[in-house]
Amino acid sequence: MPGMALALDTPVRALPGIGPSRAQALLQAGIGNLGELLKKHIPFRYEDRTRFRSIAQLRKDEEAVLRAGVKSIRRVVTRVKRFQILELMVGDGSGWMMVKYFNQPYLHKVFAEGQQAIFFGAPRSDDYSPGLVLQNPEFEILEEDAEDSVHIGRIVPIYRKVGDLHPRRLRRIVHDVLQDLSDQELPEVLPDNVVRRYGFPSRLESLRQVHFPEPPEGSDPAEFLDQVAARSTLFHQRLIFEEFYRFQLGLLVLRSRRRLVPKQRRIEVNQSVREAVKSVLPFHPTGAQKRVLKEIVDDLTSPKVMNRLLQGDVGSGKTIVALQAQLVVMENGYQTALMAPTEILAEQHQRSYSRLLSETPYRIAYLSSNIKGKQRREALKTIASGQAQLVVGTHAVFQEGVQFKELALVVIDEQHRFGVLQRSRLREKGDRPDTLVMTATPIPRSLALTLYGDLDMSILDEMPPGRRPVQTVLKRGRNRDQVYQLVRRQLAAGRQAYLVYPLIEESEKLDLQAAVEAAERLRSEVFPEFKVGLLHGKLVGAKKDALMREFAEGKIQALVATTVIEVGIDVPNATVMVIEHAERFGLSQLHQLRGRIGRGPHESYCILMVEGRLGRDARERLEVMRQSSDGFRIAEKDLELRGPGEFLGVRQSGLPGFLFANLVRDHKLLQAARLEAEQYLEQLEREGGTNPRNLARLIQRWRREFGLSEVG
Repeated sequence: MPGMALALDTPVRALPGIGPSRAQALLQAGIGNLGELLKKHIPFRYEDRTRFRSIAQLRKDEEAVLRAGVKSIRRVVTRVKRFQILELMVGDGSGWMMVKYFNQPYLHKVFAEGQQAIFFGAPRSDDYSPGLVLQNPEFEILEEDAEDSVHIGRIVPIYRKVGDLHPRRLRRIVHDVLQDLSDQELPEVLPDNVVRRYGFPSRLESLRQVHFPEPPEGSDPAEFLDQVAARSTLFHQRLIFEEFYRFQLGLLVLRSRRRLVPKQRRIEVNQSVREAVKSVLPFHPTGAQKRVLKEIVDDLTSPKVMNRLLQGDVGSGKTIVALQAQLVVMENGYQTALMAPTEILAEQHQRSYSRLLSETPYRIAYLSSNIKGKQRREALKTIASGQAQLVVGTHAVFQEGVQFKELALVVIDEQHRFGVLQRSRLREKGDRPDTLVMTATPIPRSLALTLYGDLDMSILDEMPPGRRPVQTVLKRGRNRDQVYQLVRRQLAAGRQAYLVYPLIEESEKLDLQAAVEAAERLRSEVFPEFKVGLLHGKLVGAKKDALMREFAEGKIQALVATTVIEVGIDVPNATVMVIEHAERFGLSQLHQLRGRIGRGPHESYCILMVEGRLGRDARERLEVMRQSSDGFRIAEKDLELRGPGEFLGVRQSGLPGFLFANLVRDHKLLQAARLEAEQYLEQLEREGGTNPRNLARLIQRWRREFGLSEVG
């Protein structure tokens, strides 16, 4: 492309070989300029075309790259729905073999006798042809430039087709632009000391090697190809690190910008405050609770606004830590609010807070959609006047008409159940109140750094003493009577049980029907002497809350549920959970379900019921559940098995689409990049480079690059 000045923002339509229709196809694929072409459309695999296998060397079921000439072409139309087979007889001097393509009639116009072609696939036996046969292999026609070093005699990148832009043509375009680019067009974005410390090559050299890898002199090409496929070469590592670094820097800049405006209030901790905090403790705190409380109190007494995520497994004592932090605020004369995602969970918090604060002078106001009329007006009056120092409720806490006198701390329970807008509305109720968001859903560190990287993080990784581990067992359908006997013994002893049925979108009606029928059978045949309730997604909110309240109060002994039991519901008397079709649940979901039991002093049992033959992943999931009760270990394994998108729920808002990086595979690089970004920003702050204008520019560029608004 001599004479043409290239840059990463050069539109793809300006590149030779890409006309209007091809440019449009690339645009539809999210590729509008040269930078996006080089980063978004990287090869999905590579072929070693330095050493082809000959036909004589092929082995059954072993993938190989074959270069052969097309001797003959035959199209066969079968009697079964006019199914078509294209048969190619190909040879390379060492022998002949059949290549077959099924129901791809357009290929008849692609292949021609006398052509040279490259085929990639695993040969197999075929009942209709002698010897080994290649069925539906990937292929590339070698044209007049058959010996062109872009397409042969090297490790060759294989691209996915975009519109009518074939992989071969795309390979030529990418190769040529990479040759014409210079380091000036790809300026360094990592600090010089980082590049030196890690021994990273330049951005341009890394992109060239990712698209057209060249084995180091003296290396084993097969081993090098494995490294390329695993994205573990230094060139890949550099681009992965760069992507993580730029993303983490954006999150840290967001956090830094939030702290630019100092708080107007002052919170102090003296001996009187310490005594008040200790007075509400129902038990001796764990080391983890002491550590986390100190982190939160340090934030509260700092002039900078707190935005902190508190993670803790089910039963680790998050609520008592939150209450202690709220006491610090109230002892300093300010108000605080706790928001929960459901009415029953908010009520539970209100009851436990009332009990723990019964010996203190503090007044609690409760708000939910069910609080109406005179009761609501009275609650609003006490909040606005400051007579209520603590407000507990659902989303009703941030609705219009709720005015605080001086809100200093907002605590949000099960934060993943609220949208960013809802959280920001509650923050607007005060003068930049400190915010503590809590979750009992363990989030692997790599995901937490990505989704909540703009928040400071605290982790409760220690259970209070006396909490018994739940016995988890795997049972087949044929053992159902034995399982029901265990449930009956527990119910007869005055305990309670959950019986959970899966509910998936594709078969919602069938699943619901199965649960309804099961509940009826349990009532009439299996546990006729006990009261059995049925909870499902079709129940309206009030009925659902009433049912859960009856169960919490012990009026229902066995609860059949089609949905995940409400997160955070605390029924210490529930000691058994039977999970039907456990193989259909994700690991984290199973762990959350199991967390509903074992909350009291009694021995508890989780029975995972399975049907039919289990796949490898299902077996692995259930074995992890059987062996471990560590929510963070379980979450890491779940992330490894399902990947970030499925772990969070398909199309989870806030998850960036990394081009080179993988959160599971590259978690060590992510943590290293986070550390380097923190150090760079600290240096920038020392040098006075974090003024609002600079930060705004950085955030704008970050949002554009990753397609995100604020995360967390």
